Amino acid sequence: MKEIQKILSRVRLAVEKYEMIEEGDRICVGVSGGKDSLVLLLALAELKKFLPRSFDIVAVTVDMGFHTCETAPSPKATHAEIRALCDEIGVEYIVKETELAHIIFDVRKESNPCSLCSRMRRGILHDCAKEAGCNKVALGHHFDDVVETFMLNLFFEGRVGSFSPVTLLSKKELILIRPLVMTEEKMIKHFAKRISLPVEKSPCPEDEHTERENMKQYLYEFDHKHRGLYRRLFGALERGNIDGWHE
Repeated sequence: MKEIQKILSRVRLAVEKYEMIEEGDRICVGVSGGKDSLVLLLALAELKKFLPRSFDIVAVTVDMGFHTCETAPSPKATHAEIRALCDEIGVEYIVKETELAHIIFDVRKESNPCSLCSRMRRGILHDCAKEAGCNKVALGHHFDDVVETFMLNLFFEGRVGSFSPVTLLSKKELILIRPLVMTEEKMIKHFAKRISLPVEKSPCPEDEHTERENMKQYLYEFDHKHRGLYRRLFGALERGNIDGWHE
């Protein structure tokens, strides 16, 4: 797959720099259906072919169950195209059915649901990873996400930091890895469009109406005027050795 080589080079750089993958790892790839997680899945499947360490991957989708939600109902997702993609690249695919949408929007009626939703989905994904015999979970956070999270933490929590490339979850006995942290979102978008990845549109009513989306637009506009902003902020995070980051 020639088109993925540019992304693959960034992924391998991140994997080697932050020592994300070891011999014998069994990695659960969290597949939401969005472009980031699908590109991550393909990149790891390609990396598996030549990385000088043997590892296995399993793709897991936590289905929010929006078809059970009274507030924002949607047709039941089949994830058939993702399953076909996994079959094509020889990766086991697991779908975990839930009623998270019903709980969050109908039962709890959360006015700011994103934080709770994220925590609950992560917990279910981690449990699925353990059930599948995995010792690591790979998430599709990319370069732009790193910078945006850095700024969100600064603006809304008054702290300096972002998520780490590698995070130990001692209670779960799992390690989180983020192999796309050195890959820009524009590269991911271009690749996903070029090979027509089966990207699933999120049925969540909060999609694209969050503070993260606002920050993304703010930084995009500022970067347009002051080229290299994302790179400078990313570099500052690395040089500061914050939250496990280092040059």
